[in-house]
Amino acid sequence: MRILSVDAEGFRNLDTMHLEPHAGMNLIFGNNAQGKTNLLEAIWACTGCRSFRGAKERDYIRLKAPAMHLKMRFRDSRREQEIQLHLARGDGRQRKIMLNGVPMKGSGGLFSQFQCVVFSPDDRELIRSGPEKRRAFMDLCGSQITPAMLGCLRRFEQITSQRNAVLKQIQLKNADKRELEVWDQQLAAHGSLLTCLRFAYMNQLAAVCEKLYADVTGGKEKLAVRYRSNVFHNSEIPDKPTLEMQKYYFEQLQLSAEDDIRLGFTAKGAGRDDFTCKIGNLSVREFGSQGQQKSTALVLKLGQASVFYEKKDETPVILLDDVMGELDAERQKLVYDIVRDMQIFLTNCQPEAIQPELEQGHIYSMECGILKKM
Repeated sequence: MRILSVDAEGFRNLDTMHLEPHAGMNLIFGNNAQGKTNLLEAIWACTGCRSFRGAKERDYIRLKAPAMHLKMRFRDSRREQEIQLHLARGDGRQRKIMLNGVPMKGSGGLFSQFQCVVFSPDDRELIRSGPEKRRAFMDLCGSQITPAMLGCLRRFEQITSQRNAVLKQIQLKNADKRELEVWDQQLAAHGSLLTCLRFAYMNQLAAVCEKLYADVTGGKEKLAVRYRSNVFHNSEIPDKPTLEMQKYYFEQLQLSAEDDIRLGFTAKGAGRDDFTCKIGNLSVREFGSQGQQKSTALVLKLGQASVFYEKKDETPVILLDDVMGELDAERQKLVYDIVRDMQIFLTNCQPEAIQPELEQGHIYSMECGILKKM
């Protein structure tokens, strides 16, 4: 997968821009707060996913600008395609998405067409934060490989939201506990499927990450990545959901109903799944050094790119946001070895720190939102 051109207007602090990147390495350098990350965020927005910085969509529009517009042309293994995103200020926040000139109702269709892997300084939060960030990582990565997972996840979230609404009505004595049964049946079906899809992806990712971590440490340390279901033991999770699996999930929801009513939300199920990373049987999150946490987060992202390439026979676009300067020579080499055949957008404050690896590619400077090719 290769980006052919990017046009941006009114996006954050970026000046009106037209970029025709190199098919391999693209190095963007400049001081902090000049717009380097904003450029990567503009590319990421074309995946249809939420900002990797956690920003709201309305924040994409430049201060005092009436609207923002992005246009990106890219080529995958089959054809050349074009994505257009338009967002205007106002009560309705006029939002238009077009794929190959065809209007789209939502951004989900973009996700199945254009894929990126982004590395950022916040990646260590994958290890240090709570399970929400790790679940989001699992679901993003798994959906890149299995598009049906995205639909399953969205339906699961909708049913969970509706069940939670019923729980609150029961709290207020405005509904009967028996009304939960119809939602529990649906949640058991979609939750079982989501569990199987997550488990299958994490098994693939774990095998790659464990090898990569051994490469990082010269075989001195062994990383173990394991999926952790809130309902099932790993040994009980089949390749595809069974009626017995759904029945057990349903029973667990019924058993937790009283607690859920008291809490006002669904505390049991796939909405509480997680994965663990351990070195020497010790949790990297709780006992790992900063170096171990950083290395584990790095191999999770490298593993994401590797599994995507292996399963889809397609290379994702790689966004490296000011992370290479934090890595020692061995870790930098590992990153370059994994992503060497992919299109890369790499931001850094000092270009000389990267140029020795830049055999072919383009170098750009970014200052006050203005991108210039060197």
